[in-house]
Amino acid sequence: MSDSKINSERLFPVNSILVSQPEPQNGKSPYFDLAEKYDTKVDFRPFIEVKPVNVKDFRKQKIEILNHTAIIFTSRNAVDHFFNICAELKIEMPSDMKYFCISEQTANYLQKYIVIRKRKIFTGFRTAQDLIEILKKHKDEKYLFPCSSIRKNDIPDFLKDGEYKYTEAVMYETVAADLSDLEDVYYDIIAFFSPSGINSLLVNFPDFKQNKTRIAAFGPTTASAVRDAGLVLDIQAPMPNAPSMTGALEFYIKEANKKLQQEVKK
Repeated sequence: MSDSKINSERLFPVNSILVSQPEPQNGKSPYFDLAEKYDTKVDFRPFIEVKPVNVKDFRKQKIEILNHTAIIFTSRNAVDHFFNICAELKIEMPSDMKYFCISEQTANYLQKYIVIRKRKIFTGFRTAQDLIEILKKHKDEKYLFPCSSIRKNDIPDFLKDGEYKYTEAVMYETVAADLSDLEDVYYDIIAFFSPSGINSLLVNFPDFKQNKTRIAAFGPTTASAVRDAGLVLDIQAPMPNAPSMTGALEFYIKEANKKLQQEVKK
């Protein structure tokens, strides 16, 4: 990230950050390290909620799960809701079912439901593009893509454009969380990770005034959602020398502190 990426007129000291995600449960997180290093308050609050699609509504999609030979998983949420639907429908996955997972973390999560060492599992490194490169080698499968009511287009568009046999199955819904208790709470920075988070902010606070609140966004689609909402994007991640959200936040804090020191010297 270069200096040109930061609006010097919006470089203010940072005393509080709101991360629009659940708080890490293991007590270890780079956010905690950031808070301690810069004596900054860091709070966590999910801006979106994930709710399961009930079996009755799933049946309306008229999807026969066992008519497919492979399942595509892009998140642990997708894994949970897929197997929960299967349990309610009393469907047991055959041993020859193949699983295509976006990351090793998602693949390992499958062991919550199946014995993974006996299954055919194909794993990407981290991104949808990684997974797409693997799918290209398996065009003859009949894919089932469990997803949310709000999802990214990259994988479905690839499957459609490549004329793959696939079915999109909406198994959970992403909705705005109730943030009404934050109405009179001010944070120096709010960090967002998806367009859904931006939508939740505006659903909860339609008259939201950004003022000196700086907005951080992870990923190009989130950054676009910030701008489309008429808000100022102050911090964008990932960048070449700030590949994580915490890295981008730290860069901003350093620049703000540097500006403050320069002003004090004057």
